[in-house]
Amino acid sequence: QLVESGGGMVHVGESLRLSCVASGFDFSTHFMSWVRQDVGLEPEWISSINDGGNRTWYEDSVEGRFTISRDNAKNTLYLQMDSLELEDTATYYCAKGPGSTTRPPRRVNWGQGTQVTVSS
Repeated sequence: QLVESGGGMVHVGESLRLSCVASGFDFSTHFMSWVRQDVGLEPEWISSINDGGNRTWYEDSVEGRFTISRDNAKNTLYLQMDSLELEDTATYYCAKGPGSTTRPPRRVNWGQGTQVTVSS
């Protein structure tokens, strides 16, 4: 099970930190990812991190603004989002497993999501 939190309503340029608490599987041995989806659009993979937390990958539009990290002792995945833009508005999902722009994690491996709304 994956349970996200930390979403909310912010203004352009502000920051949010998302958290995802994992249970029911060995978190420390799995790659993890963040995916987002806005209404009417396809899911968008935005970042992944390896099991040890020392390798990260980002979609181009969030590179340099978002930071993925994990605390295996707490079974928790994070996404620090800085310099938020209107286009970042979406529901954000924590996902078990790796992902990429062309192959986001399967929906069956997502959490329930947390809404992020960015306004001007």
